[in-house]
Amino acid sequence: MEYEHAPVLAAEIMEGLNVRPNGTYADGTLGGGGHASLICERLSPRGSLLGIDRDREAIAAAEERLKRYACERIFHHGNFGDIKKILNENGIGAIDGAVIDLGVSSYQLDNPERGFSYMRDAPLDMRMNAEDAEALTAKEVVNTYTKEELTHILRTYGEERWASRIAEFIVRARETGEVRTTGELTAIIKAAIPASARRDGPHPAKRSFQAIRIEVNGELSGLEKAVEDFVDVLASGGRLAVITFHSLEDRIVKDVFRRRESPCECPPDLPACVCGKVADARRVNRKPTRAGETERTENHRARSAKLRLIEKL
Repeated sequence: MEYEHAPVLAAEIMEGLNVRPNGTYADGTLGGGGHASLICERLSPRGSLLGIDRDREAIAAAEERLKRYACERIFHHGNFGDIKKILNENGIGAIDGAVIDLGVSSYQLDNPERGFSYMRDAPLDMRMNAEDAEALTAKEVVNTYTKEELTHILRTYGEERWASRIAEFIVRARETGEVRTTGELTAIIKAAIPASARRDGPHPAKRSFQAIRIEVNGELSGLEKAVEDFVDVLASGGRLAVITFHSLEDRIVKDVFRRRESPCECPPDLPACVCGKVADARRVNRKPTRAGETERTENHRARSAKLRLIEKL
């Protein structure tokens, strides 16, 4: 299966990053190399691109896609949350820009073996790093979490209105045997949601699958620190672009960016700041940038995408 991944908000990101030909850039979620290839196009032979991904298949695809570019290309199998450690291991100091795309790639969704999609029947998995045999899987979440735990992740990570009812149906279903496949889980979710609520809106399993995927991969647990660390390692004038796909991610990114721009913790009634905290970054766009109508029509992933940019002072 070929690793294809259409980069969301590509033009907006390239405009926002303002790539310096001799600079050093990082793609924290390399995928198939979509955003990375756009960066490499703008780099000279003296420029560098660091690509990070938890999926070795993604790295292999990106290596092949990017080999035609003259810039230095460094690939790292790991989590973008470890950016400071990764830069140190590769002898890289500050970087001139970075992009983090928090969405799941089309390849992972469409590959039946990965178990991400409610549209294809496959073993329940959802691990970003499929090589980690010790990592939590969707099958474990669905079959071992209590009703209360399932309700919590479905409501918190999926913002699912029917979280408690879906959790109840999952617990009841597994009494007769393990829930093993995405198809089985999708059928359970559909049965749990009243028919009247299934007529409009997205696929009834979309929010639940999103929630379980986030739980499996710990996508929100380290996001705040990761974004903070990326801002830390930016050179003066360097920019970080972050693409989010749901409100929880966007809220975390927004809060980090706002704190970096306005770090003062003094009470608002004080006439002057006494805490001594000074801004080291500025938000490039106050409100998130959304995809245009054409991109939203051509690429369904772009419909919920939000882009936020911050620049190091």
